[in-house]
Amino acid sequence: MRLLPFYAATALVLSGLSVQAQNTGLFDPAIKHQPKDGVVKLYGAGGPHTALKKVADVWMKKTGNKVEIIAGPETTWSKKAQTDADIIWGTSEQSMTAFLETYKTFSSDQVKPIYLRPTVIAVKAGNPKGIKGFDDLLKDGMKIVVTEGSGIANTSGTGTWEDVAGRLGKLSDVTAFRKNIVAFSTGSGASFKAFKDKDADAWITWPNWPATQKEALSEVPIETSRQVWRDLSVAVAPDADPAAQEFVNYLVTPEAQALMKTEGWIR
Repeated sequence: MRLLPFYAATALVLSGLSVQAQNTGLFDPAIKHQPKDGVVKLYGAGGPHTALKKVADVWMKKTGNKVEIIAGPETTWSKKAQTDADIIWGTSEQSMTAFLETYKTFSSDQVKPIYLRPTVIAVKAGNPKGIKGFDDLLKDGMKIVVTEGSGIANTSGTGTWEDVAGRLGKLSDVTAFRKNIVAFSTGSGASFKAFKDKDADAWITWPNWPATQKEALSEVPIETSRQVWRDLSVAVAPDADPAAQEFVNYLVTPEAQALMKTEGWIR
């Protein structure tokens, strides 16, 4: 019986830690969400924004409607998104779930997956090391960059390297791969910087990076047996500008799919 207070106290502490872990610290209850300003505004992490902009440019010319795409680390746009976001996009399911903790106008039943893309190996432009696939990354002396949220950032890269390395259920693959990691970078932008700063040979990332940074990167596909896929999802606010849903509808048309595919996004 004397142990009961200890267990009760422990449960309270653990419960508090769980709540604290889920609280992003970005939600501001004083902000009133008022998105109807005549501009369709999309917010999300960097990466998909370059392909989304290609689609938005065509749609604006077709319709005359205005679209703004705001991307980057969440801390740089969170307050504004809580004010006027018509649409938020997630670069993975875990990323979108985390967003819903902060952008409370949006809910899970509004989330719609619209595209997928696979992990790839980004290498130096021209592939000077002649990397052909994942097994080459296990060789001694390889210098690899991976992307992680590090418990402080919302990024689709979190854990993807481990999923790829452990895909075949061989602990030796994870061990050998990890030994060659020279940077665990918080977010894809930081990973790209680390790739250059560390003079790395490879980076586990997404197709949009080699597609948009051709002067620095080339793409090497990861074997199908090891590929990991993450989705691009969108959620439209219930009080969004009327044109917001029209833009989302256009995002999945054949014309938009062709534009998205140029950066590795498929349906």
